[in-house]
Amino acid sequence: MTSIKKIAVLGSGVMGSAIAAQAANAGYEVVLLDMVPKDAKNRNMLAEAGVQKQLESKPPGFTHKRNAKRITCGNYEDDLDLLKDCDWIIEAVKEDLTIKQNIYNKVDAVRKPGSIVSSNTSTLPLHMLTSGMPESFTQDFMITHFFNPPRFMSLLEIVPGGTTRTDAVDAVSDFADKALGKSIVTCKDTPGFIANRIGVYWMMQGLQEAMKRGLTVEQADAVMGVPAGMPKTSIFGLFDLVGIDLMPLAAKSMVTALPEKDVFRKTYNEPLLLTKMIAEGNTGRKGKGGFYRLKKLGDRKIKEVIDLKTGEYHPESRPAPMESVAAAKGGLRALLEHGDEGGQYAWAVLSNTLCYAASLVPEISDNISAVDEAMRKGYNWKSGPFEMIGKLGVDWFCDKLKAEGRDVPPILEQARGKKLYVVENGMRKAFSMDGSYVPVAQPEGVLTLADIKLHSQPIIKNASAALWDMGDGIVCLELTSKANALDADTLSMIEQTIPLVQKDFKGLVIGGDAENFSVGANLGLIKTAAKAQAWDQISAIIKRGQNAMMALKYAAFPVVAAPSGMTLGGGCELLLHSDAVQAHTETYAGLVEAGVGLVPGWGGCTQMLMRHVAVNQTQKLEGWFASEGRTVAAIRDISTVFQSIANGKFSGSAEEARDMKILREGDGISMNRSRILADAKARCAEMVKDYTPPVPQKIYLPGRTARMALNTMVDGLSWVGRVNSHDVVVSKALANVLSGGNTSTGKALGESDLLKLEHDNFMELVKTPATMARIEHMLETGKPLRESNSTRSNRSAGQSR
Repeated sequence: MTSIKKIAVLGSGVMGSAIAAQAANAGYEVVLLDMVPKDAKNRNMLAEAGVQKQLESKPPGFTHKRNAKRITCGNYEDDLDLLKDCDWIIEAVKEDLTIKQNIYNKVDAVRKPGSIVSSNTSTLPLHMLTSGMPESFTQDFMITHFFNPPRFMSLLEIVPGGTTRTDAVDAVSDFADKALGKSIVTCKDTPGFIANRIGVYWMMQGLQEAMKRGLTVEQADAVMGVPAGMPKTSIFGLFDLVGIDLMPLAAKSMVTALPEKDVFRKTYNEPLLLTKMIAEGNTGRKGKGGFYRLKKLGDRKIKEVIDLKTGEYHPESRPAPMESVAAAKGGLRALLEHGDEGGQYAWAVLSNTLCYAASLVPEISDNISAVDEAMRKGYNWKSGPFEMIGKLGVDWFCDKLKAEGRDVPPILEQARGKKLYVVENGMRKAFSMDGSYVPVAQPEGVLTLADIKLHSQPIIKNASAALWDMGDGIVCLELTSKANALDADTLSMIEQTIPLVQKDFKGLVIGGDAENFSVGANLGLIKTAAKAQAWDQISAIIKRGQNAMMALKYAAFPVVAAPSGMTLGGGCELLLHSDAVQAHTETYAGLVEAGVGLVPGWGGCTQMLMRHVAVNQTQKLEGWFASEGRTVAAIRDISTVFQSIANGKFSGSAEEARDMKILREGDGISMNRSRILADAKARCAEMVKDYTPPVPQKIYLPGRTARMALNTMVDGLSWVGRVNSHDVVVSKALANVLSGGNTSTGKALGESDLLKLEHDNFMELVKTPATMARIEHMLETGKPLRESNSTRSNRSAGQSR
């Protein structure tokens, strides 16, 4: 099998530069080539501009800005020789067959034997791309269709040709899975492959049905988003995100290539509104706006939305509540059965989409599981089309189609009276066209709790957490509350887990399958207790949390945290008290309590301070204890930690979390979300050998000297109006914790001393009305409170520095 060590990307546009960035994120050297613009002084300007765009985009295409240095920029005229030592060459140029084949001929003249060439095309069939090319080229060629943005969208559709080497497909699949973090779906060479064939149809149905029924953009998106099991962007938000100008191009390309009787071809009709918007530059987020836009009004921006009838913009308004949307809490079927305009719209769009998807098997794929995977990973649907039909009930769906005089797809007729997915002997199986069930296989090295749950029960569980046996003496602590917020039940589970693991197992992994590791402590419980002035109750939960975290840190067995997504506040504190971390590359970790007017209370301040000091210095002081080595916190270390916590800073990736010392140098990063638990388990099993718990440390803090320095900075920012009065209170409480309170420089402080400072300052802050206002606002909106200039926003000291 070809070993992929160096990659080339041809074409530095939106997709090409983003693919190059993701390969660089994985740690590989990349060559990025593009054309030489006419009369250009810098012949590499297009490739260099592509890299710069990935650095500047929000969010950036790079997981760390230093990764851009792994990309060598060049052009097709001067630098084709750079392809000679590349193992995988990815073409991402304009969707023009002549241009692509011209590139292939140039590549084939210089590439090394056995190197793999692929196209990122989303519209052109493989047999047309390779027409006229020698067999030595076609056997190394395939389509690899990335989804935008490649950093965040995990789907990779691979389309091999009739002569493509099996080992070449295996090499790309293995590399893209493990190094690039992709979920691989092998597709047939059909127009739009799987995800776009269904996804573009769904989007166009959503647009056309909304216009036909006289719904507003806001109404349609309110129905076709979360209530329907789709992303929050829904239909019109997704149009804006993808690019309104690209959708007609993709649709027309497919319509041209599709069979005459295909439903897509028969129903597609580009609305005049779309044509008008494109002509006026309203192409979505990349243009002047789209179905939504931000309009500057004085010193603020207001969100506007287009009227689907007139094409005019007006301020966005929240649509009147629809009963169908509320009914959707009872499941998708409750939404589709509801008779109001929202329910009728949802049925029209989804029945057409699900029916179309089912009719495409086996044309686009022999496996319904591949279709479901493509839609979940390519369009972020909560469930794929066959999974949705399964939840609705195959018979119910077929009967409803029949009642409306519509044709039922053959695979659904075949599945009447059966389930589309079953579990047999702990293995998930999917229905196939011949009426049998075939295994839904996971790639080797992938481990999910969903798979474990197919054949086992939790060791112990409660309302907020569960403990699962991963095998080989390792157990997994899964957080299960809403957004994995930490509460008394979470702490109870930790308290039960530690003696149980010590008695019957070898190591502990903290993680799960959820999108986010943990958003932190349950603020709702703190709010309720504070409203009742139950201060003893809040004090007890802070102390209990501290004890639980310390028990994890000093357990007699290794503890490995496996985070991904939001890992905030208390969730971050779990990482800081673990022996090791195996993080997904998209881990956004930080101590953000200052945003709600608090300081970290479960050891976050203590552990961050000790990590910075341990990394930056272990020194001997001159004078009264010059003869003894001491671990001393310099003011610069304290200031770094202070600014990070006061700002509510969190990482934009696992690599940035390492810079913040939330991850240590030995901690691991997994590119593929599906591999985190397996990687964390392997790490934990390795640590079991000769494991020794950490030795408690003491630290020397400057006390009053550091506190005065930090407070002076805070007062200066307050004087110029950069922070408000409560920011000052919160920041000075944090300064008190990190400086060691009233300690003298010659006194060593243990973790218990610093934890008491965290507790005491937390308790002082939680009693203030301003902190309570921030907590209530966060609970209501999910966002930090943005206050006026006179009581300036939640930006704490140092944020503007």
